[in-house]
Amino acid sequence: MKISRGKALLILGVVLVLIDQIIKFAVKTNMSLGEHFSVIGDWFQILFVENKGMAFGMAFGGVVGKFLLSFFRVCLFGALCVWIHRLNIRKAPTGVLVGLTLITAGALGNIVDCLFYGLIFDYAPLMFGKVVDMFYFPLIHASDGRVLFFSPVFNFADSCVTVGAFYLVLFQYKFFASEEKEK
Repeated sequence: MKISRGKALLILGVVLVLIDQIIKFAVKTNMSLGEHFSVIGDWFQILFVENKGMAFGMAFGGVVGKFLLSFFRVCLFGALCVWIHRLNIRKAPTGVLVGLTLITAGALGNIVDCLFYGLIFDYAPLMFGKVVDMFYFPLIHASDGRVLFFSPVFNFADSCVTVGAFYLVLFQYKFFASEEKEK
């Protein structure tokens, strides 16, 4: 039995979100905030931090900003799903659809945190949860111990978004350039 390309993309997206949520749930339930351990030397660590949902822990306009950010993310996720569906119907290259699926799955992984983690872990209402981050790669240190290169802490969902975006830019740019010419 052969599955359709659309179902294969859906399965890929679900698997990526499940991996993300399993990692986050394991960190959230087995580590204390700020706790860390080394995976490979000092340059790859698991460090449990939470952020309010924006890149690098940035906040956006207090309670209203957090609500608007969560709402915007849900709308963007919906738009990405519709776009992938339309591109699939138009027989867009599989690579384009896989790249967009990575981005969409990563977005959903962080949306789940924002929407539900506050409720699940009993610290905030719907849409006001914090995103769980854990991957830390402090690659270059100054003599005083400060991290000079790559101090962000991120999660699997962030990695999906980043890999998907770089993949599209590096390997699928011709598709988007031809789409622009058609318009």
